[in-house]
Amino acid sequence: MRVFVAGGTGTLGRPTVRLLAAAGHEVRALARTPERGALLRELGAEPVVADLFDLQAMTAAVAGADAVLHLATRIPPLARMRRLAAWRDNDRLRCQGTSVLVNAALAGDVKIYVQESITFLYRARGEQRISESAPIDAPRPLASARDAERETARFTARGRQGIVLRFGGFYSAEAPSTLAVLALARRRLFPIIGAGDHYVSSIHVDDAAAATVAALAVPAGIYNVVDDEPLPMREWMRALTDACGFKPAFRIPLPLARLVFGGTVELLARSQRVDNTKLKAASGWAPQHPSVRQGWRAVAAARKMAKSS
Repeated sequence: MRVFVAGGTGTLGRPTVRLLAAAGHEVRALARTPERGALLRELGAEPVVADLFDLQAMTAAVAGADAVLHLATRIPPLARMRRLAAWRDNDRLRCQGTSVLVNAALAGDVKIYVQESITFLYRARGEQRISESAPIDAPRPLASARDAERETARFTARGRQGIVLRFGGFYSAEAPSTLAVLALARRRLFPIIGAGDHYVSSIHVDDAAAATVAALAVPAGIYNVVDDEPLPMREWMRALTDACGFKPAFRIPLPLARLVFGGTVELLARSQRVDNTKLKAASGWAPQHPSVRQGWRAVAAARKMAKSS
């Protein structure tokens, strides 16, 4: 299959491009600079240096592709997440960027369009399992993910195969967000919010990449991409600290967390026990890290963190 990837040098894009190439797909990927293009060549893709927001350039870039993957995001670092202004670039990628890519794909003979989205859209459901039909809401800074999903539905409405992948929280030994969490957790500065009984749904980046490749063969629709065992926050943190040999995390009352982290704490404290059954049934995909209990140990081993440190 001929596959075009936007966001091929990102946290999810790099392992996805590598897996696509290894599976024998002909991969072209968008690069903002020649330097990024060199990285894409190393991963096994033909780089296309162009502007994602240029419709004419994107129409030319995706010409001849069987599938287009939009994996480009720009999530702000933890220290800036409370500022809505820090999400502007990410919002533009998901709103304007998605519209451009969908229009470019529709202008060509592209049959499959895959859009990266997030499970954080779901409303809090306590201990209930969350399937793709569960209610969502999309306050800022989540609204742009819903806009991207609508654009994908527009692709499907034109008789094509539009696929939305709602990913849980990414983590891996190389993900910048993971490195930030580890740096804080080492100093006991990454707290458990409230009682810590709200469920957290995660996915190791390698498993997310494998799911993205598997999604090329599923019917149009929305699919959750999470591990098999979402955990309450207190257990999620215990898995991290035990794997890395850190001291246990502090707890911070929700009112104080609001003062420290701003409005984003309401999103972080949602209980989301997300279910991955639909994608597993449709594709045969299964995560190699069934929960963060195994995943954090893999991260610790890759970062050479001794359990006794």
